[in-house]
Amino acid sequence: MVGTTYTVQPMPPDEASTDWLDAAPLRVGIEYRKVDPDALAATYGGDDAQMAEIEEHSPEGGFTDEGISIHVVRAADGHEYLRFDVFVDEPHYHYVDKTAGTNTVVEFDSAAHGDMTEWTLNQLRHRLPEMLGAAGADALAGEITSDIGADIAERVAAHLRSIGELS
Repeated sequence: MVGTTYTVQPMPPDEASTDWLDAAPLRVGIEYRKVDPDALAATYGGDDAQMAEIEEHSPEGGFTDEGISIHVVRAADGHEYLRFDVFVDEPHYHYVDKTAGTNTVVEFDSAAHGDMTEWTLNQLRHRLPEMLGAAGADALAGEITSDIGADIAERVAAHLRSIGELS
């Protein structure tokens, strides 16, 4: 597996800022988020071990970025298995393995992959089962057909166009 694996789980979506699309057996959330040291402290400040892990891997002054997050969640239990953070400065994506209790963050390489929004839509359309499997969700991955992936990609693209994040 590529990326850096943490035991700290990603910040949960802000429900007030997230638009959800239902595509059984998944829910896909689209959220514009701003992450900074204050937001991280508000989420993890009550857990010294998690804050220590975050601070250990944050740049001097703390991690600060913003952009669209696309959350891929199992509808049945609300667990987020994949997240695509199409951020301005440090775009990346997450594999969140529920069984292992890990969160693997993979930096996005725009030189190799181009625009992250288009890349993300392509992954949703063509690679969603494989990516869910990499996040430890083999049974869920087996429920994803090419029609479900295509439907999710088209609905996410339409939503991004409607909010001005995709032309």
